[in-house]
Amino acid sequence: MYEKYMKECFELAKKGLGKTSPNPIVGCIVLDKNGNKISEGYHAKYGENHAERDALLKLKNGEEKDGTIIVSLEPCSHFGKTPPCVDLIIERGLKKVVFAMKDVNPLVSSIQKLKDNGIEVIYGILEEEAKELNEVFITNMTEKRPFVALKTATTIDGKISTKTGSSKWITSTEARDKGRELRKIYDAVLTTSSTVIADNPNFNNDLKILIDRTLKVDLKKNFFKTGKIIIVHDKSIKPEKTLGNIEYLPCSVKDNKIDINEVLNILFERKIMSIFVEAGGTFNGSMVETRLVDKIYHFVAPKILGDNSGKSAFDGRNITKINDCINYKVQNVERLEEDILITYKKAAE
Repeated sequence: MYEKYMKECFELAKKGLGKTSPNPIVGCIVLDKNGNKISEGYHAKYGENHAERDALLKLKNGEEKDGTIIVSLEPCSHFGKTPPCVDLIIERGLKKVVFAMKDVNPLVSSIQKLKDNGIEVIYGILEEEAKELNEVFITNMTEKRPFVALKTATTIDGKISTKTGSSKWITSTEARDKGRELRKIYDAVLTTSSTVIADNPNFNNDLKILIDRTLKVDLKKNFFKTGKIIIVHDKSIKPEKTLGNIEYLPCSVKDNKIDINEVLNILFERKIMSIFVEAGGTFNGSMVETRLVDKIYHFVAPKILGDNSGKSAFDGRNITKINDCINYKVQNVERLEEDILITYKKAAE
């Protein structure tokens, strides 16, 4: 009976996308003792009220007493930027707490405390959908690294450009707008020196990461005009030039490539919890090879270049057996003008 309200909680939670990191996104609905919806809330921004607190503090006359609170994630039971939501739920006299999934944060353990205070607890409502909603947070907590999403735009036959590098524009305006929207969800966008040199993109994000092993990119490129920039480079090379918005991040090199595992570990330590990769086929292929790409956004245009006429979206893998493929599962398919967006999630190994 709670599925309808839980779906509403999911939609409320999505309003916080891109604003709550490193916290999860959460939505909440409050029902009175007769089952009528009387309030709703969501976690709008890191440091601000959690969803439960947002919903409950909108109620002034005690109409929530003996009612039910429905949340997309287990209510917190520890002090952070705000007090524990469990304490407020108990204080307000709720009689039932319904949530979709248990919190993977080891600091959260609210079920027993709620039960000890006479509150009925129901959980597991649309749990898989809830896990997809907070896939970034779950990866952060369980794997101790940033969540990595990769975006590519190709023809039907998987080409990102012609042999000469011509790629504007493979996809429609609507598809490109959708790509910009997706980019904003993540803490940082990451690209490579090859992409910046070839395409001269801007990427209007607050935080941008550039993999430039040999520091060969001209700092006059569009990429450096806005936002904070982290340039990842070979630690044996010392930067000669800089700008006020640039930070240099020296890292180890393996096989003439920046050690991406080291990069991700450093970024995670800095509370950069999610990364949106936009690069060329060679880097895409090497990223997928690491098994660290959690999600792929694949924009497909109804165009064909032909086998020997363009560059592939994922270069560098020379496999001979189909069983050696790196596997993903289709998460969603969306129509965008004449193009489609296929979203894949990493398959369990």
